[in-house]
Amino acid sequence: MDAATLATIVLVAGVVIGIVISLPIGVTIGVPSFLAMIVVVGDISLAAENSASRMFTGINNFTLLAIPFFVLAGVIMNKGGIAGRLVDAAKVMVGRMPAGLAQTNVAANAMFGAVSGAAVAAAAAVGQVMHPRLVKDGYKPSWAAAVNVASAPAGMLIPPSNTFIVYSLVSSTSIAALFMAGVGPGLVWTLAVALVVLFTYKRNRVADAAADVHPTFKQAVLVIWRAIPSLLMIFIVVGGILFGWFTATESSAIAVAYCLVLSFVYGTVKVREIPGILIDAGRTTAIVMLLVGVSSILSFVMSFAQIPQMISEALLGLTDSQTVILIIMMVILLFVGTFMDPTPAILIFVPMFIGIIDQFGIDRVHFGTMIVYNLCVGVITPPVGNVLFVGTRVAGIRLEPVIGKLLWFLISIIIGLFIVVFVPEISMWLPTVLGLV
Repeated sequence: MDAATLATIVLVAGVVIGIVISLPIGVTIGVPSFLAMIVVVGDISLAAENSASRMFTGINNFTLLAIPFFVLAGVIMNKGGIAGRLVDAAKVMVGRMPAGLAQTNVAANAMFGAVSGAAVAAAAAVGQVMHPRLVKDGYKPSWAAAVNVASAPAGMLIPPSNTFIVYSLVSSTSIAALFMAGVGPGLVWTLAVALVVLFTYKRNRVADAAADVHPTFKQAVLVIWRAIPSLLMIFIVVGGILFGWFTATESSAIAVAYCLVLSFVYGTVKVREIPGILIDAGRTTAIVMLLVGVSSILSFVMSFAQIPQMISEALLGLTDSQTVILIIMMVILLFVGTFMDPTPAILIFVPMFIGIIDQFGIDRVHFGTMIVYNLCVGVITPPVGNVLFVGTRVAGIRLEPVIGKLLWFLISIIIGLFIVVFVPEISMWLPTVLGLV
């Protein structure tokens, strides 16, 4: 048996075993990749040296510096009381709609997620504010939690987004183009959730609440005014990148400084809390960077064993229809997303699929929005949906009833996925108009 075949067997078997016995994803990817590297180079010492070198090279990238800064900005915002201001602004914008309070949850998650770039932070921060209000308004706790969980991932699509930064690294795609391309799919996700809220809220309201008291025009203007400093971060970060004032990495550092100043002005973050904030951000960053590092070893082994070429040939051997190929890819990723976080899934599967989409002439920016939208579904589904677990924990209820209420949201969101896949203008219009593609 040649080295390439043996390395493939070791790699695939190791990853499958790691997933089955629920090892941490860093171990699941890293250990089989190292063992396969031993097969490739034929010497343990040399394999260790090569693996360490590739891990360092994988994370020694200026673009990746944006990730710890955006993570830190998200943690600061989560602790800085920004969610409450965004919720109040969202209520002014959509509160007069049917199921206005639930629609406020959807809009607030989209805004907070866009500002922080983190679905988990949005589910936690907005959920803490909105869940008690929704229950008090007469909604079933399980449905209220499902609304919060389903709407939180929109922030992973609307810029800035750490997930798009990881994809840009793997696919050699412009971060600015990806950020702008994510706006349309992010709005599709938000609309998909809002429509389900509109059609299901009556049967999930167990008690009639007191009539909503809508703010006067003067009060509404004041609420929006209080939220503007928080919302300005989106325009500072994204606008700065678009106008060429700074790179994505530099914009992430500016986001940290802006959030810190804002939190100090609001009086919601104290100097003594900074070490804890840095530790929280450091933990999250360490996980992401470890995954990027071990995935660099994985990429080398996959390239040596020609695994991407084999997968490409296998898929193209099934059909030469672009539509069928895209459906197969999306179904595979929907399955993968249920047991793997978006970052490792992108690091593993994008190199496998990128050659195929290039053959069909599919724009890599558009493909990036498909991938990220698809894998966002996984963060709200068991068994490893971290947004689902955070949302239920914030609501203080069991997981099972929330999963039942999520079904219609998932159906609507997946319909939205295929709209994004087969209507490329949703993703490509904005970056094309801005001259980014």
